[in-house]
Amino acid sequence: MNWAKSKHFDAATVEQAGLILRKEGSDHYYDRFRGRLIFPICDEQGRVIGFSARVLSGDEKTAKYVNSPESPIFTKGRVMFGLDKSKRAILDARCAVVCEGQLDLIACFMAGIKNMVAPQGTALTADHARILKRYAEEVVLCFDSDSAGQSAAVRSLDSLLASGLAIRVASIPAPHDPDSYIREFGGPAFAEIIQKARGFFDYYLDQLCGSNDLAADRGRRAVVQAMSEAVHKTGSAVLLDTYAQKTALRLGVSAESVRQEFKKTPRASPASKEEPPEHQAVEIPHPSPQEAGLLRLLLENDSFVDWIAAHLDLEWLAHPVVREIVTGRLRLEQAHSWPGVSAWLSEMDNPGWRNLITGLLVDNRPLPNPEAWLKGSPTRGGVVKNLRDNYIDRQLAALNQRLASAAADDAATLDLLQQKARFNQLKQQPLAPRNA
Repeated sequence: MNWAKSKHFDAATVEQAGLILRKEGSDHYYDRFRGRLIFPICDEQGRVIGFSARVLSGDEKTAKYVNSPESPIFTKGRVMFGLDKSKRAILDARCAVVCEGQLDLIACFMAGIKNMVAPQGTALTADHARILKRYAEEVVLCFDSDSAGQSAAVRSLDSLLASGLAIRVASIPAPHDPDSYIREFGGPAFAEIIQKARGFFDYYLDQLCGSNDLAADRGRRAVVQAMSEAVHKTGSAVLLDTYAQKTALRLGVSAESVRQEFKKTPRASPASKEEPPEHQAVEIPHPSPQEAGLLRLLLENDSFVDWIAAHLDLEWLAHPVVREIVTGRLRLEQAHSWPGVSAWLSEMDNPGWRNLITGLLVDNRPLPNPEAWLKGSPTRGGVVKNLRDNYIDRQLAALNQRLASAAADDAATLDLLQQKARFNQLKQQPLAPRNA
């Protein structure tokens, strides 16, 4: 709280970011993470967007871990802890090793196994899987050896299959987790466990056979049913036949009988690669540096809004989402109802827009001279003039294409040439208010 005051941050904003909490029934704030070891959570570019904090005392009355609440810049189901540090190693290996927690990941990284990530306080989601697919072809799940860790591995199946990732599972001998195993046996021994990780369905068959009584009819039926449901999600006839045979071998029955049982399971579609629209944030291409900088300036510095409204033609913005966001910002300013960027983001119901804006706002690199960058100088045009000139260049390129394909029609050709002349003339003129 004292640090935030020294930086002149508004307490309500710091509270929304999850760093402080208001004491009930008062205006007094206190630090959310007091008395804890803090792990910064970063996005893929290494920018801090949240925190996870582990209790240092032995107080059993408080949670072992406390995480930042979700905020406009932090959604735990879309963040992989450590990815900013490990993405190069994941790209090189084409494989991501997924563990459960920060300490496990740090222990692995220190032991030389660097293609590691961890979900941030949540189960592995479809968004996590899509992020990993950008860097890897295969995922190795390396969860704790207890029942919770085994269940987490099974719950990850649908999301990983939907993304098209191959899946293996590394089994750590009980009672160890990656951190304790490395401390006792060393990094090379742990790396060997990762290397020998088995395919997901071999692992799952072992788990089912270990948790059901194979001497009883109920136990055998449970194994066949669970394996059938899981393998059907792949949509692969080859895998169905392979695991019908392996299941039959484990149960001591004929492969044909298990194939017949597998056929009784309703034919499931392969795991869908699309989530329902209400849960899916459409990925928006990043705007050009000029348009990104203009949008950031509009949201961070109210003193330039009137000048931009007077000089910027919205058609000059090539990025359709930036154009719509800028339109909304200028409209609110004109109506004297701009609530501030934090309140505006909290009301925004388009997750794609919100992600784009928050991604720009967490870029804390200042513009060296915002006014000169925006408006230009006597010897150099500013960003708004550059946007205008880029728009003119796009129009001229389109006119040249039309001229090249135009029929021998003197009137049409003359009109196109006149349009070119007007655009070329406009490009030579200095930037001026649009209503001048």
